[in-house]
Amino acid sequence: MDAIGDIYLAWRKGKGHSRIIVGVIKRNVNCICFEYIVEGVEKANEDGFTGYTDFRDFNKIYNENVIDIFGQRLTKIERLDIQKYYDFWDIDIKYKEDKYYLLAHTQGMLATDNFEFLADYQPVKGLNFVSEICGLSHTSPSSKCIATGDELLWKYDKKNVFDKQAIAVYKDDIHLGWVKRIHCNVFHKPGGEKLKIKVHSMDKNGMLNKVFINISF
Repeated sequence: MDAIGDIYLAWRKGKGHSRIIVGVIKRNVNCICFEYIVEGVEKANEDGFTGYTDFRDFNKIYNENVIDIFGQRLTKIERLDIQKYYDFWDIDIKYKEDKYYLLAHTQGMLATDNFEFLADYQPVKGLNFVSEICGLSHTSPSSKCIATGDELLWKYDKKNVFDKQAIAVYKDDIHLGWVKRIHCNVFHKPGGEKLKIKVHSMDKNGMLNKVFINISF
């Protein structure tokens, strides 16, 4: 799909810690390759990062079985509730067998580790993907301030010292948090100013624990 560029591998020590970009998956006409990003690995190592189980060599470019290995994180199509999975992540059914597409759109998250797969999207007509607001533990907004389906405001967070690409997300004048790293890149590309954000789903208990958002062009 033309909207999906490279997919970046993010890792963090745990909830409340910053995501660190430690690797990148690239797809071309010949193969799908994976390699680590040196600066990210060095930073993550300080927090105890030891690499992805199947790719232990930080200096190697992997070009065999890459998408099949990462694809093991995807929900099996045989599951009885697979349609709910597709609906939650806004999966276009015609791509249901495209593991690269599925990894990009579902972010390959598991409860057993702290890896995420973040696609670098292009702002093209028809773009529609689910992301998540990060930084909720810092902003601590009330769970009553937003509802599913609400359209949110976004702004370039030019003063952010941690991420020059940061996109801040608001409900009226309430600062909710930021768009995930890498996912925020699309707002800076030509046409990105036309992107819209809506509340897709929430996990709340007095405070907002997780807010999934739909980003569309």
